[in-house]
Amino acid sequence: MIQDLRSYVLDLPVFDVHEHHMPEILGNQDVGLIELFWQSYGGWTQARPYPLASETHFEDPMFASVGGGGWEEVARFVEHSGSNAFIRNLIRTLTDLYDVGEDSITPDNWERLDTEIRRRHRDGAWQSEVLDRARIDRIITDPFNDPLLDAHEALGERYCSVLRINALAFGWHPESLDHNGNSAHRFAQQIGHRLDSFDDYLAMLEVLMDTMGERHQIGLKNALAYDRSINFDDVDEELARQAWGQRDPTPEQRKAFGDVIVDRLCGLAGERDVPFQMHLGSAQIRGSHPMNAAGLIDRHPKTRFLLMHLAFPWSRDLLGLAFVYRNIWLDLTWSALLCPTYFKQSLHEAIEVLPDESRLMIGGDNWHVEETYGAIHLMRRLIGEVLQKKVDSGYFKPDDARRLARKILSENASQFFGEP
Repeated sequence: MIQDLRSYVLDLPVFDVHEHHMPEILGNQDVGLIELFWQSYGGWTQARPYPLASETHFEDPMFASVGGGGWEEVARFVEHSGSNAFIRNLIRTLTDLYDVGEDSITPDNWERLDTEIRRRHRDGAWQSEVLDRARIDRIITDPFNDPLLDAHEALGERYCSVLRINALAFGWHPESLDHNGNSAHRFAQQIGHRLDSFDDYLAMLEVLMDTMGERHQIGLKNALAYDRSINFDDVDEELARQAWGQRDPTPEQRKAFGDVIVDRLCGLAGERDVPFQMHLGSAQIRGSHPMNAAGLIDRHPKTRFLLMHLAFPWSRDLLGLAFVYRNIWLDLTWSALLCPTYFKQSLHEAIEVLPDESRLMIGGDNWHVEETYGAIHLMRRLIGEVLQKKVDSGYFKPDDARRLARKILSENASQFFGEP
């Protein structure tokens, strides 16, 4: 029975609700072992890929030039950071996918692995082969370097995307940018919308949303926890208007501008029944507690919020929100990669607390397909272990566990986002 249930979960198809697959990453044929470490969550063990409020200069290490790729640099990951869960899972993934014959990366095998990675990345079919092996049928990507990208056209038929709204919350001036370097005024140019006033700017929000279907975009994505507090409760339009056109608004004006824009977008999403993804936890950690988002969720009961990452490290607070506000669904991505032990305990609690079985979904939250493969495999294993524990304890019957597994891996996402 134990193997039967775990095998069942391992064989289910997946609707992956969150990736960062982008053409400039997936289309790059010059990828080796070091690139896969840096352009994964393994890279976060060496450098944080977003600035804190106290940091004025920042270069995302994921897109910076990597070193020469000798064993010394590989060892920074596999030995110096070798106990980290991101690293452990990536090592398991690479040695499995590339058939190293060992379950570790060593001074004796790393060059052979690097050569095989480079060979496969020159094969245009490799990306799809990996996703097929992971049994991922549909993918929602957040191409944050180009938020208006048509991912379906650029990456293939299994893809659609979300529209990341961070830049819109910083659009008081053409030179104001989010932490990824995106400009809302550039969005206006891309869609041919003239911005002469704050009212023009508000009108652009509707145009962007009404043209999402043309770009195969099926939701909004709020990752502002990397830029500012996720408290959007000070909805002061008069103060927001004062920020318009200024290169350097006051902190109060900046916050008011973002508060008004996010609040307006949530309202539009509710009117149009467009899902609203939202990053919670970590990031600008002093302001990213899930309770900071309670006012926004409360003000928009018709908006369907997909709250992300189990709000690590505050999953119980998140579950409290999701029990009280029935317009909340949960995306389990990233938390399993960060801490498998935490993920399993939180999933046990989520199964018991959430008001119905529609509320949980999964994704990889990665840049390269290799890490996506590893993330999905890890989540399958952990979900299978949790469900088996529920069966063994008498909480579930096996059929209950199988039904919930199907929902978590694909059926909930299909219902939430809709079929293509």
